[in-house]
Amino acid sequence: METREVTRFAVLGAGHGGTAMAGHLSLMGFDVSLYNRGEQRLRAIQSAGGLEIQADISDTFPRGFAELKVVTTDPAEAIAGRQILMVVVPATAHRFIAEQIAPHLVDGQIIVLNPGRTGGALEVLKTIRDNDCRADIIVAEAQTFLYASRSMNPAQTKIFRIKNSIPVAALPAYRTPEVVKALRVAFPHFVPGDNVMKTSLDNIGAIFHPAVTVLNAARIESTNGDFDYYTEGITPAVAMILESMDKERVAVAESLGFRAMTAREWLYIAYDAAGRTLHEAMRANRGYDGIKAPKTVFHRYISEDIPMSLVPISSLGQMVGVPTPCIDSVILLGSVLHGVDYHANGRTVENLGLAGKTLREIRHFILDGETRKNNEPVAKEDPLCQGL
Repeated sequence: METREVTRFAVLGAGHGGTAMAGHLSLMGFDVSLYNRGEQRLRAIQSAGGLEIQADISDTFPRGFAELKVVTTDPAEAIAGRQILMVVVPATAHRFIAEQIAPHLVDGQIIVLNPGRTGGALEVLKTIRDNDCRADIIVAEAQTFLYASRSMNPAQTKIFRIKNSIPVAALPAYRTPEVVKALRVAFPHFVPGDNVMKTSLDNIGAIFHPAVTVLNAARIESTNGDFDYYTEGITPAVAMILESMDKERVAVAESLGFRAMTAREWLYIAYDAAGRTLHEAMRANRGYDGIKAPKTVFHRYISEDIPMSLVPISSLGQMVGVPTPCIDSVILLGSVLHGVDYHANGRTVENLGLAGKTLREIRHFILDGETRKNNEPVAKEDPLCQGL
């Protein structure tokens, strides 16, 4: 296939998702590099000169051998001359990636977190600036990941599903159209999200993953995860706790002047599943049928989703005076299960760069960016200030 010259991509992360994205981009004709921290995961891809992509989607979805000319552990080599940097690693590695690429970033590059979880774009931008990078770059985050995929072996990845629509938001928000336009040369699936606070606080995995895993710990250990995670693991009692956590999440968002959708609203939008309660809506969602629980409690549903999703919600709540007792209880229980202080290791307002800011300053940082033109004061009639 003839290589497209318009946009060059870098995919940072060579796991299940990163290899799917890099292979798909290559098969669509884009020049794409692939970076991974460890060399072992890359050896087979380097030896083969690319990836074999399988797909259980439509007959028209590209599949076959995807050539990758740059497969490297060197971040400078991976991003040199690349306009769009697609970060496809667990959220716990976002800060590491930001530290690695900060010295090599140049004006005009776009960094997209796939996904950002809660506060990903904020943490990455702060880390980049803390590492003395002053390049005119954009950091953006997707609300969720584009693919359902799995690496079958080190140089072969299978794509099972690709989502129809993924909200993406830039930091600052006024640059979101620029990011969406750039991404759509390859991915029409990306649509404009409101802002990074909205994509962060609409992270429904924060509600569905950690608490369900913690509250089903005994069953996971006794069955090795042999039960349907959502339809059997979320009983009426568990759903009541999830709804309380969800109310806390929505309340934190509202206190910052942003509206987060409820978990029930999300289920209706994503799966057309409705119900008077969260439990009814979950049971009405046939898309969850047959999805098994994790085989162990030592799973990313706790190790990633608590520090990178629940902890920042709790920290934001503390900052604005909104209590989050149910969320804090799940953080505590997950910390005990793993023997890790996730409150200490997770994202907080300090490492998101929001500590000490007023609500007005936070809102304008999210919407307008790091500085306003000529340091002009915000007029009281500015519509972006409404509700502050």
